[in-house]
Amino acid sequence: MELELATAFNKNNTFGAAFAGFAASSICLGVLSTQAYTYFKQYPLDKAFYKGLVVGLWLIEVADQALIAHAVYTYLVSNWGIITILLAPPVWSLVLQITLGVITGTIVKVNFALRVWRFSKQNIWVTGLIILLTFAELGVACVYTVKAFQLTSLAKIADMKVVGSLSLGLGMATDVVIAAALCFFLRGLRTGHRKDDSVVNSLIIYAISTGGLTSVISLTTLILYNFMPDNFIFMAFYFVLSKVYANSFLAALNTRRVSRGRGTDAETNTMPTFLMVGKVTQRSVHIDPENQAESNLSPTKVDSKNAFTSSPSYAEAW
Repeated sequence: MELELATAFNKNNTFGAAFAGFAASSICLGVLSTQAYTYFKQYPLDKAFYKGLVVGLWLIEVADQALIAHAVYTYLVSNWGIITILLAPPVWSLVLQITLGVITGTIVKVNFALRVWRFSKQNIWVTGLIILLTFAELGVACVYTVKAFQLTSLAKIADMKVVGSLSLGLGMATDVVIAAALCFFLRGLRTGHRKDDSVVNSLIIYAISTGGLTSVISLTTLILYNFMPDNFIFMAFYFVLSKVYANSFLAALNTRRVSRGRGTDAETNTMPTFLMVGKVTQRSVHIDPENQAESNLSPTKVDSKNAFTSSPSYAEAW
């Protein structure tokens, strides 16, 4: 077995691929940290809920990166030149990292599901499907983690193709459903005014690009895992995936306009966000009850052309 491993071993697509994935994920963590710093600097008085999500996602990704670093160090430094380490059970940090990555994806996807819930006028079927797919992925990933801890050799990771492929497939399907749902329901927010419709169109493009990017990474990981399970190239892509989710979430928060230390949106934004159209429907405006007492505007008197700047409720509609 050792002779066969030595003959087929390629350090470039195994240890080299793992190191490349670690480097790429480190860059993504740096971008995430910069976005987190920007968020707290621009929105010091933002909702505690948002602050908690930002801190939570950042801490999870730091822990995730620490686990990746430990795994890479174990294989590339502590056991340098010992290729038989691949015949040993996988290091615990490499296995646990899988669950942390899915937890990040779950948090972000649940928030995306809340967007769909609002934009769809509380469509329970579509939102329920997204939630179901999201937690199904989390559950399957946990099963994969448990089975991975039971492996007697890292070289046998291909034996768990079915569970791994199911988890990645569910994640990819969730991204596609979220992007499709957002695009469909956002189309109903068009008012017929060029400026307002351009905002909606930008949001549709954002939904497609975000869902498309994560779907492509998931699909690439899925294909590589199924067709090239004897190397670590698929791991390199998976190392990056959760940080792409976290960065997409913080990017949406940081593109909001600042008003008294809190996130808000107006037509002067350089980049429109989902927050700008949270309460807008075609030819009408709905004002949140909590803000209605503070506003002199009436939903029946507000021109839809000025809907994006007439009420502070759009800033609250996450």
